[in-house]
Amino acid sequence: MKQAKLLNKVEFKRLSAVINSRRYPTRNHTAVALSFYAGMRACEIAALRVGDVFESTGAVREFVLLQATQTKGSCTSTVLINRRTAQALTRYAKQYPRRLQQPEAPLIFSAKGGGFSAQTMVNLFYTLYTAAGIDGASSHSGRRQFVTELADKGLNARVVQALARHKHLNTTQRYIELNDKKLRAAVELVG
Repeated sequence: MKQAKLLNKVEFKRLSAVINSRRYPTRNHTAVALSFYAGMRACEIAALRVGDVFESTGAVREFVLLQATQTKGSCTSTVLINRRTAQALTRYAKQYPRRLQQPEAPLIFSAKGGGFSAQTMVNLFYTLYTAAGIDGASSHSGRRQFVTELADKGLNARVVQALARHKHLNTTQRYIELNDKKLRAAVELVG
């Protein structure tokens, strides 16, 4: 099975430039942040409501409790919000203050003000990656990059599994990118 491409720094900058050149840059940067920095799936991002990520005061929540209806596996789960994701959500709150007054409204909204379906969220990522000239990237690239970066930082595999919200460790392991550079660095640790 072909894996979603991980983005290098140059590709990520191109993606950001494309987002900045289009309509709804803050909304789109928020969707990308939820994928890359919180490890969320496209279907989960599409299912988010404003009240899932913002307190009634407008503050960004420290974690998002996903209901079973919002997840791939139909199980409730918790997504921790890190600093980078919180920054993107704070920019979102400043850009769209009226949306914060509608806790049941979709977080990622369409041009007509409604929400995205899982498929239209996948399509949004595809459109952005295509415009940035990034071949092989998909809506799963951010999630895969999230897992790989956690593993590359030397975190315990069970911690990475928990943050990825996988039931099985072997699923988490399949997400992690291996390459010659990483293998070379690993063998140099011996001796």
